[in-house]
Amino acid sequence: MLRISNTVILPDNEIELIPIRAQGAGGQNVNKVSSAVHLRFDIQASSLPQVYKERLMALRDNRITRDGVILIKAQNHRTQEKNREEALKRLCQLIRSVTVVPKKRRPTQPSKAARKRRVASKIKRGQIKTLRRKVNDTE
Repeated sequence: MLRISNTVILPDNEIELIPIRAQGAGGQNVNKVSSAVHLRFDIQASSLPQVYKERLMALRDNRITRDGVILIKAQNHRTQEKNREEALKRLCQLIRSVTVVPKKRRPTQPSKAARKRRVASKIKRGQIKTLRRKVNDTE
């Protein structure tokens, strides 16, 4: 069982963990031992609340396929157990990321005093520029 929050728990039968051989250099062991792990999780077929499913499907993440399957590959560690733990941890983080509701932005307007300060600074700046001009003695 994977605990997402106090109320949301994913049973093990919804998460498919497939051991595979890791990529890259690894010496003699690399061709014999399947230490990397592929994690597959079908969002639509899961027991997640509908709100979580909708938010996960709306995510623009390259780990989520068009069919709504989350694919995570973990191969950083040498043992299959640690890679399995890391894959489950990444899945948990991904699901928790959609549980946070972003704050709604309320548009604000500048105060009267702020508008006055802005206009005053523009006037002052304009006066400084007029003082830089050449003086005409012909007038």
